[in-house]
Amino acid sequence: MYKLSTLDKISLILILIGALNWGLFGLFNVNLVYILFGSVTIIERLIYILVGASGINALLLISKSKFKK
Repeated sequence: MYKLSTLDKISLILILIGALNWGLFGLFNVNLVYILFGSVTIIERLIYILVGASGINALLLISKSKFKK
C-alpha cells in the first residue's frame, strides 16, 4: 500500500473543498470561495489553480497506488 505524503494529504483536502464548492454551486448557485474571500480575484484564482493541481496530483496518486505491488 502506498503511504500518503504531506502533499498527497493537502491535495485530498483541496479536492474535497473543490467538490463541496461545486456541489454548493450546482445545488444553490452559491460560490463558497467567493463568499470566504470576497472579490479578491487573484486569491480566488489561486485557489482554483491549487484545486486543479491537486486533481492532477490525485491522478498521479491513483496511478502510483494502482500499479504498486
